[in-house]
Amino acid sequence: MSVVTAPGSKVRLGALTAALLAACVAFQLNASMLSPVLVTIARELHTDDASVGLSQTMFFTLAALFSLFLPRLSDIVGRKRILAVMLIVMIVGSIVSALALNLPMLYIGRAIQGVSGPVVPVCLLMLRAEISDPKKYGAAMGLLTAVNGGIAGIDAIAGGWLATAFGFRSVFWVIAAVSAVAVVLVLVWGVESKPSAGTRMDWWGVLPLVVSIGALLTALNEAGKLAAANWTLVVLGILVSLAAFVVFWLLEKRISEPLVPPKYLRQRSTWALLLTTLLTMTGVFAVVNGLVTSLAQNGTAGFGMEPDLASLAFLTPYAIVGWIVGPFSGRLAPTLGYRTVLRVGLIGTIVATLIMAFVGVHSLPVLIVATVLIGITYAGIVNIMLNGLGIVLSPADNPGFLPGLNAGAFNLGAGLSFAVLPALQITLSPAGSSSTTGYSSGMLLGAAITIVALAISFLIPRPTTAEARA
Repeated sequence: MSVVTAPGSKVRLGALTAALLAACVAFQLNASMLSPVLVTIARELHTDDASVGLSQTMFFTLAALFSLFLPRLSDIVGRKRILAVMLIVMIVGSIVSALALNLPMLYIGRAIQGVSGPVVPVCLLMLRAEISDPKKYGAAMGLLTAVNGGIAGIDAIAGGWLATAFGFRSVFWVIAAVSAVAVVLVLVWGVESKPSAGTRMDWWGVLPLVVSIGALLTALNEAGKLAAANWTLVVLGILVSLAAFVVFWLLEKRISEPLVPPKYLRQRSTWALLLTTLLTMTGVFAVVNGLVTSLAQNGTAGFGMEPDLASLAFLTPYAIVGWIVGPFSGRLAPTLGYRTVLRVGLIGTIVATLIMAFVGVHSLPVLIVATVLIGITYAGIVNIMLNGLGIVLSPADNPGFLPGLNAGAFNLGAGLSFAVLPALQITLSPAGSSSTTGYSSGMLLGAAITIVALAISFLIPRPTTAEARA
């Protein structure tokens, strides 16, 4: 069942956008709504915070792995169908998590929810198939992708309130309810598209690629434990990842309908975008989500704030400005150029990070302002452009492969960021130290990596078919 109005009509496109927005919101709740609930989960399941935190790692790891191939599968069997299936699986995972009596059951529920990883890329592909006008597509893309930064901060606040008032299970029931609404809207207002119908899915290529990225993510997650890390496991994970990727590359050269044609991997539209995404996430992600929140709560070197107050002061405004700016940057991209808007965002992010490193570590108001600036430049601009370029640079005969690999680059960058930046911070400002040198150094390293990402971005080709410029 789908919209019965004329193709391309405002009513039809508005209904489709609303349905896809509901799907993106449902997915985002799995990530941001649970962040302030982890302590409550640990208490109610009679375990420790670290063990509960592993459930988050499992969700994001599975989300990254399924993002590698589900967008391509949606090209073949239908995007509306795959999106609906992902949302239904998300409901199942939410119910399992809500009914969890112990940690293993919670892990299973969160792993099931991870199947929904590529909701946003598949939604963007559905929009791209229906909206031919570059400006209209840019605005709708910005609206959907801005959800990635959090739902204006309301999700985290609501999650904390629900957990306090009704227990952690209420949060999962809310996610299940929102997902159910999204399923209905997608089934009623969604529009099916199968650009690669009749193509055989390359499951032989999927297997080694998933093993490669999975092993690398596992290694990065382990390395992020720093002193407590099992470095033998880290090295083993990297070796397995490299070996599996070699197998993947050899297979893709021999399969007639490969998941990722080697000719596309050699193009700048692929490797330059993926490298820019990887480096950007490495340089930015742990700055706001790790260093800033740690400094805010540090009683000796920082400002001694309580966790809930730190989230309200930093993460909430960061999410709000990203939500507001996202649709505008998406609307400007077809006019000014995706690459131009991306570089403006990267430069702004670098400047804001440098302000943090030199001044913000000593001044709470400056740190808050700099975090808001990164909300504008990264969450509201860079994140939108990188996701959008993954869609508009993907080849017409294989539109799902680049968004999938780009999603993998986002997740790898996030893992690498938490493995590198906090390590430098902890080394130079160990626990109990009153020095802010570690925080400043971590931020400066993040800025340096983002500068490299800016340089690589100049190699990304222009998406001519998605821009309104002559």
